[in-house]
Amino acid sequence: MTTDRTSPATGGYVQPELDVRGLTEVLDGEYAEVRDLVRANLVTYASVLDEAEELDIDAYRERVRELVVEMAATGQTGMGFPKRYGGGGDVGASIAAFETLAFGDLSVLVKVGVQFGLFGGAILHLGTERHHDAYLPGLITGELMGCFAMTETGHGSNVQALGTVARYDVDAQEFVITTEGDQARKDYIGNAARHGELAVVFAQLEVGGESRGVHAFVVPIRVDGEAAPGVHIEDDGRKMGLNGVDNGRLRFDGVRVDREALLNRFADVTPEGVYESTIDNPNRRFFTMLGTLVQGRVSVGGAGVGAAKVALAIATKYALRRRQFAAGPQGEEQLLLDYGLHQRRLLPLIARTYALHFAQDVVRTQLHGVFSDLEDDAQARRLLEARAAGTKALATWHATQAIQECREACGGAGYLAVNRFAALKADSDIFTTFEGDNHVLLQLVAKGLLTDYASEFEDLDQLGMVRYVTNLAVETVIEKTSAHKLLERVRDLLPGGDEWDREAGLLDSEYQLAMVRYREEHMLAGVARRLKSGIDRKRDPGAVFSEVQDHVIAVARAHMERLVLEAFVEKMRTLPEGGNKVALGLLCDLYALSTIEADRAWFMEHGRLTVQRSKAITREVNDLCRKIRPLAGGLVDAWGIPDAMLRAPDLVGEA
Repeated sequence: MTTDRTSPATGGYVQPELDVRGLTEVLDGEYAEVRDLVRANLVTYASVLDEAEELDIDAYRERVRELVVEMAATGQTGMGFPKRYGGGGDVGASIAAFETLAFGDLSVLVKVGVQFGLFGGAILHLGTERHHDAYLPGLITGELMGCFAMTETGHGSNVQALGTVARYDVDAQEFVITTEGDQARKDYIGNAARHGELAVVFAQLEVGGESRGVHAFVVPIRVDGEAAPGVHIEDDGRKMGLNGVDNGRLRFDGVRVDREALLNRFADVTPEGVYESTIDNPNRRFFTMLGTLVQGRVSVGGAGVGAAKVALAIATKYALRRRQFAAGPQGEEQLLLDYGLHQRRLLPLIARTYALHFAQDVVRTQLHGVFSDLEDDAQARRLLEARAAGTKALATWHATQAIQECREACGGAGYLAVNRFAALKADSDIFTTFEGDNHVLLQLVAKGLLTDYASEFEDLDQLGMVRYVTNLAVETVIEKTSAHKLLERVRDLLPGGDEWDREAGLLDSEYQLAMVRYREEHMLAGVARRLKSGIDRKRDPGAVFSEVQDHVIAVARAHMERLVLEAFVEKMRTLPEGGNKVALGLLCDLYALSTIEADRAWFMEHGRLTVQRSKAITREVNDLCRKIRPLAGGLVDAWGIPDAMLRAPDLVGEA
């Protein structure tokens, strides 16, 4: 990041002074008050970290439920619901609260997500006033517990192929919900095994013998604490983690619900059995319905960043107090973080965490705009859905990697359950699967890139996307992308003309952005050419797509890494001059160059990185780590994680 810093080669580098409180204010942004409320609640209920290990599974589940209800009473969990029902009327605030809650016990986090994000979100966004009036007041307080029953044993990511059926009985004016075989069993459903009274059940709607696609219904699953007639409930039992959440299986044996149980924002069935919808195309109707539930993906992505922060804070603090091996003439053992290898292990992860934090800020702001009707148009929704999917994928993969690296960096003590890593690893691992498998989500990102988020976006399945792309010239696909438009500016911004990649300074943000934009554009062109080549040879579209899936994932990931870097650079440009801007500039450079370094083989293969420049990037990354090392403690402190959440006495001392 080009700032007022001087290269160490000139001997003029001055270490910036970090204002930790000021940096926390930058990170908390407009939701500082919300985040502080959550931090206070985390401290109040910090004992749950110990109780998670001390209580049996039944008692732990009850304790988690109690905490969720008590937190709801503070207003923390209802911020995204309309004020008229007892909520806060601020979608962005609800996401910020959830992100911050990820510093604590993740079973509490996920229970909150199930109750208020999934169950409550489905009622709010798929239902109409009659459903809001009936259910929102009780669910916002936690008095009415519910489930989000979408996933089936045989269908996880492929929601359009769900096997549960809801047939309309015109004589009784009721829907009959039926589980059609073992593969149609609802599975892994949070709140189902123990606490849920209602479930929003996603099922194939049949009216007059005609299938109308997947719709959502409010179905009672318990009456006075017992399974409702026709509902069969099983407990999923112990899981790798998140055992404070009562996941279960649901079967429906001809369960009857009133006609008004259909969540009818996008479609309805009249008493006479006439199907009505303002969206004629069934694919578009389906994707419009799913699009309203994007808040879950935004939430899980933010939770991944939060969990990574906890792991990195613990590992960094440990590295600043733990000494090992004498490295100087005085014989004193050296701090772990003074070793170059340890810096290399932790500091790029800190830089990426900051980068993902600012990327999460962008997607949260987009979500707030779309769902507050500030920016509610079809194009904005498509862009939001793709960005939320990609950010969630990168953030949760980062959490998995960071937690593992931090555990290893803390040695044997990191393996002890008392020091949080056992729970962090076990509880966050599923984040890569929650709200959509990450590889599936990146295919959604690629579909948006290849079709330029066209109006046909919702109508296209994978094979439709292949056909759409093959009807366009490769040049047309590329010219529509934002990466291409931004890359065209390179010659005006960087020295060297066509040799910009050899002449520009490594710490020039325009060079860094140009590199990741070039990679994205080149990969996208390659995918488009491979798709067109396969279809031109009269091959089956499904086989063609299958053969390029690795390429599709690569371009989606490259696109998201470009967006993350752009978010970091844009944030930097808004900050006032001073020590914090310089420190964040170092992190931004480290994120950018370590991203290029990690994919150096691709850049070298495609002629954008010489051997000499590749080696120079490695030297620069090492130098940036040395500069950031004195700032590391302050950088993790700025995340504002309460000491009680860093429950790792062997690593950071007693809170």
